[in-house]
Amino acid sequence: MTVEARVNELESRLAFQDDTIQALNDVLVEQQRAVERLQLQMTALLKRYEEMVGQYQSSEEEAPPPHY
Repeated sequence: MTVEARVNELESRLAFQDDTIQALNDVLVEQQRAVERLQLQMTALLKRYEEMVGQYQSSEEEAPPPHY
């Protein structure tokens, strides 16, 4: 294999590797955005859950009506 052919092969491989790295980076960025959205949703759900539990517990602690 000549030096020129080897250089051409290396340049070709480098171009494919650059494309692959860019594709992987794009997927990683998309996944990071999805994870951030899920974290925000989870935080909101936990807040709602704690509010609901707090309402349930406070109503449970009330004394029964006098007719009981």
